[in-house]
Parts: sequence; C-alpha cells; structure tokens
Amino acid sequence: LIRLINQLESLSGGEILIDHKPTGQLSGSRLRQLRSRVGFVFQQFNLYAHLTASQNITLALEHVHGWKPLPAQERALALLEKVGMLEKAHRFPAELSGGQQQRVAIARVLASDPEILLCDEATSALDPQTTKSILELIRKINKEYGITVVVITHEMSVVQEICNRVAVLERGVLVESGTVEELFRSPKTEAARRLVFSGRTQIQEMNG
Repeated sequence: LIRLINQLESLSGGEILIDHKPTGQLSGSRLRQLRSRVGFVFQQFNLYAHLTASQNITLALEHVHGWKPLPAQERALALLEKVGMLEKAHRFPAELSGGQQQRVAIARVLASDPEILLCDEATSALDPQTTKSILELIRKINKEYGITVVVITHEMSVVQEICNRVAVLERGVLVESGTVEELFRSPKTEAARRLVFSGRTQIQEMNG
C-alpha cells in the first residue's frame, strides 16, 4: 500500500485544489499527509489474494497507519460489518463475488478515515444488480461519514443514481459542469449530449 501511494501519478498540468489550496507543489511528508486524506476505490478491487478479507484491512491499519494487531483486527471486523461483509471476514478474495470484493475494498479504504473518496470506475466490472447495491453503499458512506465522493465513470446511470454535481471531460479538457439535473435537462455541449443520450439508453436497458 505504501508503494502504491508513492507511485501515484504526479501532476503534469493544470491545478488540483483541496480546501481551496493548490496541491501541485507539495512533496515529501506534506504530500504523504495529503494523500492520507484521500481514499481510492478502483475498478479491479486490488485485494491481496493470499490474505483474507479481514487481513486485507488489518494489513493497511498495521503497516500504513501504525495500529497494534488487536485493535486493528477489531477495527477491521467493525468495518466489514459496516459494509455488510462480517460473515465473510475469513474468506479469501477468490471465494468472494465481485461485489463482495468491492465491499471489502471499500472497507479497507474507510480504515484510513479519508476525507475524500475517489471512485475510479468502481462499478464497471459489476453486473447491474450488484452495481446498484454498491452505489447504495457509497451513498450511505457519503451521508453517514460526511466523506466527499468523487466518481469517475462513463455510465450516466451511475451519475444519476448518486451524484449531485457533474463535470464532463473530453480528451482531458473540462467542457461542461453543473448540477446533474441541469446536465440532463439541457446539455450545452456535444460531448455532454452524447453522454446524456447514452445514459438514457442505459437506463432504459436496465429498466427492461
């Protein structure tokens, strides 16, 4: 996990602000401190195959955050219960479905008490029903923990399901932003119109 944090892409252009403060010039301990405030949920779960669900969480707590083994185990079980995975605590990733693995991955992220949660195509590898349950979990986390959630997705049904605001990027350029309602009611750019149209098609397919 430490290696993963240190290998995150450096800023190559533009500007990233957190709490209205630019982050591009940070390095060393200040950059690590910033990254500790940000949690990542990936498309492919990134669980350690040789560790159980609870061990995947305790590893992060002990080796990244300096917890002692017993408190780390108790914390891991509490987080697994929060995401509905307590009964699977001693199962290995290969014994879990895709949705279950993603729940464990989310529990592992919550172990660091992040202020911001980045979800990078977090549901694109899941079937529609599982996607719905994971989105409900993310919405619950946003509400109960007060964590800001940033969702990266090509699926407009996901945007409609859990987002308040949306930004449309085309080839790395921000072309439109606003509330979800505004975007779906009156998209102003061709890129946004393509996404909205594809989103309506996805929703119709999901509804049968």
